Amino acid sequence: MANTEKTVTVEQTGSPIRRPKDQRATLIGLGLNKMHRRSTLKDTPEVRGMIRKVQHLVRVVDEA
Repeated sequence: MANTEKTVTVEQTGSPIRRPKDQRATLIGLGLNKMHRRSTLKDTPEVRGMIRKVQHLVRVVDEA
């Protein structure tokens, strides 16, 4: 059976310097800790909420 899980790839485009601790923690939760790094995650409502919280620091590269 084919893998039907949807994924989303995000790239960090903004620096967490001088950002609130909760935004820094959200970036770490998304697997991002340095500029221009990418992370592929399951496309769940929880992950979408995390992306929305730091939307000014990340960009969605791919949705599969």
